[in-house]
Amino acid sequence: MIEDSRVDALGDALYEAMISGRPIEKISTQEPDSTIDDAYRIQLRLLARRLAAGDEVVGKKIGLTSRAIQDALGVYQPDFGQITRQMMHENGDVIDLGRLMQPRAEAELAFILKRDLIGPGVTATDVIVATDYVSPCFEIVDTRFADWKIRIQDTVADNASCGVFVLGEGRADPRDIDLSLAGLVIEKNGALHSTGVGAAVQGSPANAVAWLANTLGRLGIPLKAGEIILSGAQAPLIDVADGDTLTVTIAGTGTCTAGFRGRAQV
Repeated sequence: MIEDSRVDALGDALYEAMISGRPIEKISTQEPDSTIDDAYRIQLRLLARRLAAGDEVVGKKIGLTSRAIQDALGVYQPDFGQITRQMMHENGDVIDLGRLMQPRAEAELAFILKRDLIGPGVTATDVIVATDYVSPCFEIVDTRFADWKIRIQDTVADNASCGVFVLGEGRADPRDIDLSLAGLVIEKNGALHSTGVGAAVQGSPANAVAWLANTLGRLGIPLKAGEIILSGAQAPLIDVADGDTLTVTIAGTGTCTAGFRGRAQV
């Protein structure tokens, strides 16, 4: 286990990298014996710095839930991070790439909860019952390290590589949709880019949310009513650049659109 002072120093370094746009050396390189538990401690320090600067937690994100994303990053187990108000964008917003370092977009389904979910023992059915509505969304993942050749300790410490997210306007009742079979279509600059399906996310996005509720429940942390839960990418990562526009449509839930301008910091 890494000493608390070292955890704080690494979390502070990640925060400063996020603010300055200057990447740091990977955690797995700086601390090759670090564990996933160490990485989550670093993540909490990074979050504490964000909150101290006036940000606010609005939910959670689940990462590395689909084989396509696991293969892209070479990391083969799910993780989670915190999403905050300053990360949140509305449908149709144009994202300033100058706020980000190495952005890539992923399309997924967001769950907005109406009841607390407290694990362990939470099932996919429990998730559906506790959900107010689902909406299509884009998460713009980012890394505060020199490149995307990262290990699980790196992405976990870096808040599960979360940058910002865009929430669609659609509000669908998950009881009316088979989330496993709901197809996803992504258009980039008006042309078909890729497709996906809910089953790519651990068999169903609801299974991913149940995994998160149970993982956090063992730590005494509930998923709370009103929280937004990003359930994980259903299609491969998408490179974005100045002038790009992305639209995702998930059957039965509506669409989400995001534009991009400027140039990333790295």
